Amino acid sequence: MQPDIALIPPRFLRTKEAATFLSLSARTLEKHRTYGTGPAYRKLGGRVVYAIDDLAAWADRGAVTSTSDPRGGNVLPAKRQTMTPVHAGRYAR
Repeated sequence: MQPDIALIPPRFLRTKEAATFLSLSARTLEKHRTYGTGPAYRKLGGRVVYAIDDLAAWADRGAVTSTSDPRGGNVLPAKRQTMTPVHAGRYAR
């Protein structure tokens, strides 16, 4: 007996649905993808999809318990990040 496909939760979300999952706008999520500051994504054919586990893991990186928590692993803003040269042809963030 095969499982009812309607009962299987989605494993991947398109940009609009992923943005809704994160309570962001689709445009903000697109900017994160462009600048490399967002969650991991996959290209299936010409489509961009996000795994729900990757979205949750990215959001969890921003978890803090107070405003005085150190911000070592926080979620970066959706803007171009400045890079500093490490050695020839390589950059560090």
